[in-house]
Amino acid sequence: MAENLEVSLNAKKVLKKRYLLKNEYGEIVETAEEMFKRVSESIAKVDLLYDRKADIKKTEEEFYQAMSNLEFLPNSPTLMNAGTPINQLSACFVLPVGDSMEGIFDALKYMAIIHKSGGGVGFSFSKLRPKGDVVKSTKGIASGPVSFMQIFDIATEVIKQGGRRRGANMGILNVDHPDILEFIRAKENEGVLTNFNLSVAVTDKFMQLVENDGEYNLVNPRNEEIVTSLGAREVFDLMVKMAWKCGEPGIVFLDELNRNNPTPEVGKIEVTNPCGEQPLLPYESCNLGSINMFKMVKNNAIDWKKLKYTIKTAIHFLDNVIDANNFPISLIEAETRNNRKIGLGIMGFAEMLIMCGIPYNSNKALDVAEEIMGFISKEARKISVEHGRLRGSFPNFKGSIWDKKGYSVMRNATTTTIAPTGTISIITNVTSGIEPLFAVSFVRDIMEGEKLIEVNTLFEDIAKKRGFYSKDLMMEIARSGSIQHIDKIPEDIRRLFVTAHDINPKWHVMMQAAFQKHIDNAVAKTVNLKTDITPADVAEIFRLAYKLKCKGITVYRYGSKKKQVLYVNTISNNKSDKRYISANSEYSGGCPTITCPH
Repeated sequence: MAENLEVSLNAKKVLKKRYLLKNEYGEIVETAEEMFKRVSESIAKVDLLYDRKADIKKTEEEFYQAMSNLEFLPNSPTLMNAGTPINQLSACFVLPVGDSMEGIFDALKYMAIIHKSGGGVGFSFSKLRPKGDVVKSTKGIASGPVSFMQIFDIATEVIKQGGRRRGANMGILNVDHPDILEFIRAKENEGVLTNFNLSVAVTDKFMQLVENDGEYNLVNPRNEEIVTSLGAREVFDLMVKMAWKCGEPGIVFLDELNRNNPTPEVGKIEVTNPCGEQPLLPYESCNLGSINMFKMVKNNAIDWKKLKYTIKTAIHFLDNVIDANNFPISLIEAETRNNRKIGLGIMGFAEMLIMCGIPYNSNKALDVAEEIMGFISKEARKISVEHGRLRGSFPNFKGSIWDKKGYSVMRNATTTTIAPTGTISIITNVTSGIEPLFAVSFVRDIMEGEKLIEVNTLFEDIAKKRGFYSKDLMMEIARSGSIQHIDKIPEDIRRLFVTAHDINPKWHVMMQAAFQKHIDNAVAKTVNLKTDITPADVAEIFRLAYKLKCKGITVYRYGSKKKQVLYVNTISNNKSDKRYISANSEYSGGCPTITCPH
């Protein structure tokens, strides 16, 4: 490990486990510094494809500095694989599932190849004929989408992505599919489809029927015949009940996705990647990266000059990744190069707000969210236009939204995404994406049998400066992760250091919507809920997300699954029998279940 790279003990553990190269004996053969050099060299040399005289050493240094200073990091597959024989650099994929054995098992094979290289896959199973439908070729009876999803799930479990990054899938079914009720209930019993996140794709019409208590038709995708009809509110209430009970399904707002589809003439968007932040067409992939906003603050204010420079570096890096990439199959390479989608987002937003003295659950925070993301989006598009002039627009530019808006060139069909950052947040020691703090102080399970108390560094610094710091206080906070009940902590500090469970759920949704206004793709965000939340509260969250034009919404009620990566009051201190909030080594906030690709 490079001595000049300041990372936490847990970050060192994660780097060694997931990212640093190993030899055939499993021995680590590079430092974190060498990893960043490997990635920088691999991505910078792409410049020579467009300019034989390009100063790739200068570009390499820019990329290296951004990563080694932990100001910008690309998605995990790029860090793991760049400059290696695998060299598959994308995190997000979508594969179509055709209504035939050939179509289904082609998708299964491609999924296995993608998982092996560290990517996650989204599937829409909406084209599969429903359970009980006729199979003409064999005179048999179809088993339906959910049964085939189980095969995908088992295959994912077997692959385990080489032990470096766990497999993750998104399974989506349209709300008008005849098997929709079975799909909504699919994960009612824990231990089923454990490698899938599930979402129901709903339309504007469906949401209107929910409000009007109307009925809608279920349609067989094989022949477009109406099978039966259901009450929209009945189906919506079942989604709410299951989301409350087990955290799934989430909702994808299909019409909102396609209102913002950058290439509508190429195809309709039907599905997203596993965590919902990347809507993609069949066979598309996307590579992502995130700016660490904790590093973009100077004198308790956003350093706009530094942020602008980092955006320029990041967009250059992400566009180069497309050309450096070894795609898992030729179909994916063709679709990805045709649209050249990239997704630049942020992490450490909660820490940035604290440094600027802004509570997460405040109108000021919402304003700052829009200001930051508006700035990033504007600058990212500027750089994409510059690259378009120098390197050419993405091949499907004609007829795209950019063409219709009057742009003459655009290098990338999309430039911005809010990803759930996960392990790259662990490396940078900040919160995931745009999530609030999940705890002020907690116990980290960093490896088998080894636990470490972690305290938010900003809180620790303030506590020491204001004179109320003590080790006993940190342990007291670690019992719940929250400071809201501790009177000895000044009120202004309690107001600033709010956690995901401290805030009203509406703030989660409003924050997601604030960012979505300035995002080309979508936003990965989990509405983390307390145990005592009601189904009616979940219903209100779903409705608010639709009203505020989110592209999807996911909730998680604490304790609704036995297997989580975050636990409250479960780690016992033998001496006092006190219990503490505990997080596993790769949890940085957001989705607290094992399904998410941390």
